[in-house]
Amino acid sequence: MNQKPMSILHNLQNFLENPVTGEWKKLPFFQDGSAQRICEELDRRAAAGAEILPPPACIFNAFTLTPFSEVKVVILGQDPYPTPGDAHGLAFSYIGSRRIPASLKTILDEVGSDFRGEEKPERPSTGDLTPWAKQGVLLLNSALTVEAKAAGAHLKLGWAALTDQVIEKLSSEREAIVFLLWGGPARAKASLIDTRKHLVVESGHPSPLNRLRDFRKSRPFTKTNNWLQKHGLTPINWTI
Repeated sequence: MNQKPMSILHNLQNFLENPVTGEWKKLPFFQDGSAQRICEELDRRAAAGAEILPPPACIFNAFTLTPFSEVKVVILGQDPYPTPGDAHGLAFSYIGSRRIPASLKTILDEVGSDFRGEEKPERPSTGDLTPWAKQGVLLLNSALTVEAKAAGAHLKLGWAALTDQVIEKLSSEREAIVFLLWGGPARAKASLIDTRKHLVVESGHPSPLNRLRDFRKSRPFTKTNNWLQKHGLTPINWTI
């Protein structure tokens, strides 16, 4: 007999009971009913036949893999890949079986061209960015969910409040974090960040639809590591 899939609301409860998420769940989003309302709406849509992505157990992966106290870098994305099997809760990260998505390929190519000599990472054969998340890179989408074959379907569902609260909390309560803001929507968040304490690195989006092509050669990864080392922190190993 097939088991009934876990509800999104049930997964939210698991997230809130996870000791790893201690500081994250103090955000107003998780305390004032916002998270519950969104998850209830997602469960209603799923019951009506919509396929919600990523799977419930992966929706909050960015927070469980990168605890608040361990964040060194923040990378903002828009919403998960809308093809089943591709997304797993980390912005830009890809676990599908096809060709790596164009924006992620551009990001990984920039990693390869950003470093020189012994520091140069090996060319990746995967798009799974979990190794970054485990080193303190918060890979956060503006919307944590999407519907299959409907990119952007949940951008106005209420998730955006969570993104703003995360940035504000990190900016006010932590020190020396690097915020990599790629593209217009991400760059609009710069005003939430205290640049006296943190580094903001802005550029165009890595998408091939970006006609200015102002992501390539922006060298965000060496800028990040130089900043972290300057502040006595271990740099990120960008190899995946």
